[in-house]
Amino acid sequence: MNLPTKITFSRIIATVLLLVALFVMSFINFKSPEIGNTGINVVFLIIFIFFLIASYTDHLDGHLARKNNQITDLGKFLDPVADKLLINSIVIFLVAPSLFAPYTNGVQIVSFNVWCAIILVARDIVVDALRFIAAQKNVVIAANIFGKLKTVLEMVAISFVLLNGFPFNYFDANWPAGLHITDFIVYITTLVSVISGIIYVVQNKKVFKGE
Repeated sequence: MNLPTKITFSRIIATVLLLVALFVMSFINFKSPEIGNTGINVVFLIIFIFFLIASYTDHLDGHLARKNNQITDLGKFLDPVADKLLINSIVIFLVAPSLFAPYTNGVQIVSFNVWCAIILVARDIVVDALRFIAAQKNVVIAANIFGKLKTVLEMVAISFVLLNGFPFNYFDANWPAGLHITDFIVYITTLVSVISGIIYVVQNKKVFKGE
């Protein structure tokens, strides 16, 4: 196992450990404080920092693999697994902070829209299935610009939800009740995700025709 693959594998292990920690904390009777009047919960800030580091390692392992010509089949298999595990698990966690993170004590008012979460996860399943079928036919599906944009927007949306909409939360009072600027970032991310998924399917429809 080369260095890029070890970095990818460590991201998977770290994400699993994070999920275990969040699961355990959901049953512990404690209250996580807010940082000043920012609306940012301490635990969510820690998750945010972890997410930033993990997202950087996603860039780092790919860069090292290409630079040192260390691209392997194991690395190509583990990298999307690590990405989907990290992003989709945090998205699902953020759907209902009051349920999965009762220790926020109601401070976390921004969450990930449940329908957007379902669409994002479903889109990934469809695209991954398409890649799997294509791989069986020795067809390589390259990432398109919308796919890359979708990943970047997802990371941005997750970051702002973890930060409880900060710094946009200072302007949320100007929006209709219950709406937050971060919500629109989530909606835009979902729209781009759907568009990129449709493009993947349309551009590679020959995979389903057996051509």
